[in-house]
Amino acid sequence: MNKFKALILIMAVAAGLSVHAQNPQNLLVNAPASQKNVISYMAVNPLDVVARPNFYMNKNIKIKAKFDKFSTLGLDYKPAMRSSEKYISFLIQRPDVSDHNIPLSELKIFLNRDEAEKHIDLNSGDIVEFTGKVFSNALGDAWMDVNKFTVISTKPKSETEPK
Repeated sequence: MNKFKALILIMAVAAGLSVHAQNPQNLLVNAPASQKNVISYMAVNPLDVVARPNFYMNKNIKIKAKFDKFSTLGLDYKPAMRSSEKYISFLIQRPDVSDHNIPLSELKIFLNRDEAEKHIDLNSGDIVEFTGKVFSNALGDAWMDVNKFTVISTKPKSETEPK
């Protein structure tokens, strides 16, 4: 009977250590301060985000897409307030349409104006990548704050475009 009790005690301790070791939060307890605030982003298809805005609510996401244009879409709308004084929104092109440039207006994307001013030369079709968090699902749409915006590639300027 004592062997049985000892075996149960050993299994309970082993199970407890196993659960502690498998919890990712426990890995950060003794991590350097620079690693404790690392945010991970889920790479997503923007069509999935607009199809399921509730699922992506408060999640950190990363999107790679074709830039369409800067816009004022969604700014100063009280239920998902982002001030037009501090932010500009931008649109990306729908990834499911290749023969026309159609903006994905169901995804409201907000960028700090100071950051946007660094990218005023962007053209429709340039490839961008951005990370951020979906902060609202007002009107059944996904509303996203961008915290990092990167230009991946730009289209070559054609000779017929005005300079």
